[in-house]
Amino acid sequence: MSIFITGATGYLGSYITAVLLKEYDDRVILLVRSNSIDEAQRKLWNSLQPHMDFSEFINYLDTRIDIVSGNISKEKLGLGNNYESCIHKTNSIIHCASILNRRSHKACFKVNLKGTLEVIRFAQAIIAHHPLKRFSYISTVNVAGIRKNDLVYEDRSIDWERGDYDPYSRTKKFCEHMIMQLLPDASVVIFRPSAIIGDSQTSRTTQFDMVKPFVSLSNLPIIPFNAQWKLDIIPADYTAQAIVTIHQREKPKYSIYHISSGTHSLTYREIVKAAKKGKLFTIALFAPFLEKPCTWIINLLSRLPKKTGLSRLATHLNVFMPYITYNTVFDNSRVREETGMAPVSFKKYCRNLFDFSQSSNFKYPYKPWPEKSR
Repeated sequence: MSIFITGATGYLGSYITAVLLKEYDDRVILLVRSNSIDEAQRKLWNSLQPHMDFSEFINYLDTRIDIVSGNISKEKLGLGNNYESCIHKTNSIIHCASILNRRSHKACFKVNLKGTLEVIRFAQAIIAHHPLKRFSYISTVNVAGIRKNDLVYEDRSIDWERGDYDPYSRTKKFCEHMIMQLLPDASVVIFRPSAIIGDSQTSRTTQFDMVKPFVSLSNLPIIPFNAQWKLDIIPADYTAQAIVTIHQREKPKYSIYHISSGTHSLTYREIVKAAKKGKLFTIALFAPFLEKPCTWIINLLSRLPKKTGLSRLATHLNVFMPYITYNTVFDNSRVREETGMAPVSFKKYCRNLFDFSQSSNFKYPYKPWPEKSR
């Protein structure tokens, strides 16, 4: 029997897949959006190469990985004739696939909502055939909606009267609701990561969307935020380790976990101090009264022609501004109790992460598929 994983070629999904392959013996079925198995293998190599060399990847591909081409937003996951065989082979599911588009309602509803419904139907088909050990869903702490100066607990996150920041967090909230309603008798675990930035072991990343705004802000002599605001940041390696550890438990203690830094989250002063460590100019002035005019300028610049560098940078800042000004953290006592693990502090690896990101021009140096690989 195997673990069925969606989103394995995504950022967090690649970490989850790597942890399962390196630390457990289960076979994995990876749903990859592709037109052929050859294309799927190359996409998977791209996603997994930060975690292993090519020979190790090929060994897993030959012994532990079953790739199926599909698309979660299509009927029966786009699996065609493979649908029934996947039902028979699967004994647990990790649903990680989603689209992190904070602007497009259409994209989020199609992939996050419709896609999750198709994965739920797949789980229901498995349950009709044999027991499903676990259904794990990767959500987000941002289902908690618009917050300010708050400490949020798992069971108090969802408030249907509270507004949402964007289509991504809104659809994730509805997905959680669908899963709980449509899989009432299944062993469901919902994981809500906070802001995932970088890798605490390697200080590298393949995902730069959140890194760019922080690099830009840390280079400013004046920061338009309150120095005491906290930001809940976790590394990708810790996030995946916590998710896999709980997913593999015989009986997890809870049905919802915040994967977060919680009350140990850093303040902006601590983040900027760590980011500037070793630089010539290490002092930053915090001016929270500039937040509103800064937001107005960013909105204006984001409307410039896309060809301009300022427009691209402003667009990134504009999208993430609500999440870096809400001074809200998410209690992580459940995951600490369950796993005995705590995330490495962002201040311990952020400077190296920023240096890597800037030196690589915010692009990961992927290695091509070797010509004589088989």
